[in-house]
Order: sequence, then structure tokens, then C-alpha cells
Amino acid sequence: MDRDWRVTLFNRAAEEITGISRGEAEGRFCWEVFRTTVCETDCVLRRTIETGRPIVNHPVYIVRGDGERIPVSVSTALLKDGSGTVVGGVETFRDLSLLEELRKEIKGQRAPGDIITKSPKMMRILDLLQRIAESDSTFLIEGPSGTGKEMCARVAHELSHRSKGPFVAVNCGALPDSLLESELFGYLAGAFTDARRDKPGRFAAAKGGTLFLDEIGDVSQAMQVRLLRVLQERRFEPLGSNESVEADVRIIAATNKNLKALVAKQIFREDLFYRINVVSIVLPPLGERKEDIPLLANHFVERFNRLQGREVLGLQPEAVSALLRHDWPGNVRELENAVEHAFILCRGDWIGLEHLPDYFLPEGNNFAVGGGLSLAEIEATAIKEALTRNGFKRLATARELGIDKNTLRRKIHKYDIRTPR
Repeated sequence: MDRDWRVTLFNRAAEEITGISRGEAEGRFCWEVFRTTVCETDCVLRRTIETGRPIVNHPVYIVRGDGERIPVSVSTALLKDGSGTVVGGVETFRDLSLLEELRKEIKGQRAPGDIITKSPKMMRILDLLQRIAESDSTFLIEGPSGTGKEMCARVAHELSHRSKGPFVAVNCGALPDSLLESELFGYLAGAFTDARRDKPGRFAAAKGGTLFLDEIGDVSQAMQVRLLRVLQERRFEPLGSNESVEADVRIIAATNKNLKALVAKQIFREDLFYRINVVSIVLPPLGERKEDIPLLANHFVERFNRLQGREVLGLQPEAVSALLRHDWPGNVRELENAVEHAFILCRGDWIGLEHLPDYFLPEGNNFAVGGGLSLAEIEATAIKEALTRNGFKRLATARELGIDKNTLRRKIHKYDIRTPR
């Protein structure tokens, strides 16, 4: 890339990994090509240019041209001219998706969508998704941000007869109307200024597969009219075209808002609401499925181990206890960030309480270091609470805490925890 963040060279390996041709990539802004999870918030190449220090094997996800998210590790370096002036930068990236697939095969974990749960609420939702997947009907996924709406949509896609087709996701709330319209429907050359060549939209990219419209509650009423027409007629018109194109896609919508309330306020069209709400799934917040927290936390530890080549064994009981006490307003996404934070700080075999973000240790909290509870008291409290949540069933409690049942028995005796007969 040059100093204006435009791609100046794109090799064949980059074409194969991203699914974007060299001709399409060169001359475009890098974030338009890669669409990684760090482009907007923490660009790794920008960090290298600002600090002068290279970054090695930073794990991110990039979004391929067909909308698929794939794991890669990115390394960066500076480009300098003969006088030593920085004229741009180089990003090299390594596709980790094959390693991910091999890991799944070895461990036998081929659950669709990689949803990790033992929560009865989530198990019922997975059962419902299997039945919904048999149909081509549009359906709505509701739930707070970070609960896994896109992951559930991917499960429905993988279980459907469209599974061999692409899964394309669009965050409707992240784009203004003008950009969202061209992103969804595409455009022809000359449709507007700077439209120098035809560009297929996401409806075209998802042909034969599934189009996931995330945060549909943020779409303007003008765009709602266009979406309603596509859902009714199953056809759309690219910008600048007078001919309609068949929309051979299964549409799944998602929102973190109460669409019924928006309909009552006449902010969201009632006819569109009924079109997308043929079937509705409501995902519970993480605070209502806390039995999944130890499972998810260990899953994230395993994932960061693979991406960074480390061997962290897991979380200590006091760290698990702190996670279980938290309210999780950011849900699973917040949990992933918390574990990644702890993973970075942990230099030993086990993640402890001291490695978690500071907000797990607020002043006056029982977990405060100094003047608070001892680690033994923290562990005893965590075990008491886990026993209560599991109806004093020791095997279920041991599974939740991630310890052996004999270890749990010894700790119950050690802390003299009284349980009902």
C-alpha cells in the first residue's frame, strides 16, 4: 500500500485467499479490499507506520469477495525509498482456515456454526433452527448485540439445501442509505460519479445462497420500501439499470431493537415487519445462560492458543468465578474480548483473576485486591453459588466450574460447605 492506503501490488496468493482479482484490488483503498475486523478500529499497518515497529502474526478475520469470513494472521513492514523516507507499507497474511478445519476434524467438533452451549434455552433454539433451515422462508433473529445472531444465521444456512451456495452478511446499520443501496443491489458503470465499471451487489453475490441483513431495524423508511419490493417480487434492479434481476437468495434478518415497538411508532413499516417475521428466534443474553460461560471462555483460550502458537491451559477457579459474577452487557462478544485481554497479559500456564480487565475488579467489589476477599474465600463463594445454580448436583457443578468431580468433593470438604441431604 502507498501512504494514501491504496493497494499498489496484489500477488496471486492474495487473490486466492481473498477471492478478489489483482485488477479489482489494485488502486482501491485497502479497507475496501480486506474488510478485516480491525480495519476501522485498530489498523495494524497504521500502527506500524506510526510507530516504525513491524507486527508479526496478528490474528484477524478478513471478509472474502463472496462475503465469507476467514481467519488469517497478518504481519506488517514499512516500505522506504532510497533516501529512507517511508512511502508505504506491506501486509503479508497467512490463511489459517485449513488449520481450523484440521482442528475440527481431529477433535470431531463439526457442530454447524460452531455454537458452543449446554444451555437448555440455546439447545431449544438450535433445534428450532434445524427445522427452519428446511424452508426457504425469510425469518427474523432478535437479541441484544453480541449474542451470536450472525452465527445462528450461519447455522441455518449450513443446515439448508443452500449450504453449497455463499453466505453473505451485510450490516445495514453501518452504512448510509446511498452506500447501502449500491452495496445491496450493485450498480452499472456510469450510474453515478466515479462508477467507472459495473459492480455486483450483495444480492448478486449471494445468488444460490443466503443473504443475512444484520441490524435491519436501523434501515431508513425509503430503503425499507425497496427491501419490501424485493421480498415481494423476488427481483431487484441494480443502480443505473432498467432491467430487473432475479433475487435467488434466502433472506435472514436480525436486529437488536424491538421492531414491534418501532412499528407502533411508525418508524418501521408494518408490511415489511410481517414479511421478515414469518418465524422469529429470540436469542437470550449471556447473563441468562451463564452455564455457557466456562465453556465459551475455554473455547476462546483454545482459539487464541492456535492463532498465537501458545499453550495456555485455561482459567483458574477465581477467574471463572469473576466471569460468572459479571452481568455481561456486551454478551458473548464482551466475553471474547475479556478472555483475549487476559490471554495477552498471562505469561504462565493459567489465566488468573489478575489477568482479567480492570472492570472485573471494581473498588469495593468482593474481588478487589487488598481489603477484599482472599482467593480461598473467592473460590468457596464460587463453589457455593455454582452448587446452588445446579440444584446441588455435584457432577453438573463440576462441569460448570471446569474441574473434576473428585476435586469438587475435596474442595467442599476443605471449605466445609454444607449441602442439603
